[in-house]
Amino acid sequence: MNFPKDLKYTKEHEWARVDGKVALVGITDFAQEKLGSIVFVELPPHGKSVKKGETVVTVDSVKAVAEVYSPLSGQVEESNESLKDTPEFINQDPYGQGWMVKIKISDPAELGTLMTPEAYQAFVAEEEAKG
Repeated sequence: MNFPKDLKYTKEHEWARVDGKVALVGITDFAQEKLGSIVFVELPPHGKSVKKGETVVTVDSVKAVAEVYSPLSGQVEESNESLKDTPEFINQDPYGQGWMVKIKISDPAELGTLMTPEAYQAFVAEEEAKG
């Protein structure tokens, strides 16, 4: 399992790569593995306001429909439109081509609520131990 060091994580298995006031957001390698092959992605429109913990993206996989929650509050600056035609990017490259949205962060203090890679790795290990 892959836990890139330049990301922040949530307990709902989203990641955020923060660059200044913008966060690139997606789901983790652990999440995509649990979902199985992703076949459809519903992305938000440009300009949509989101709050931390709100659904920002919906993904359909062969196993389930899953909601992706925004790890931070802000405004959607861009959605990864290529996922409409190639949702499998999420499975193949969750931290690269499989990114989902770019969010302009409205409350930088929320960054402190996200997990470090080490904390997320420990959290995943606990989840796997539970079965």
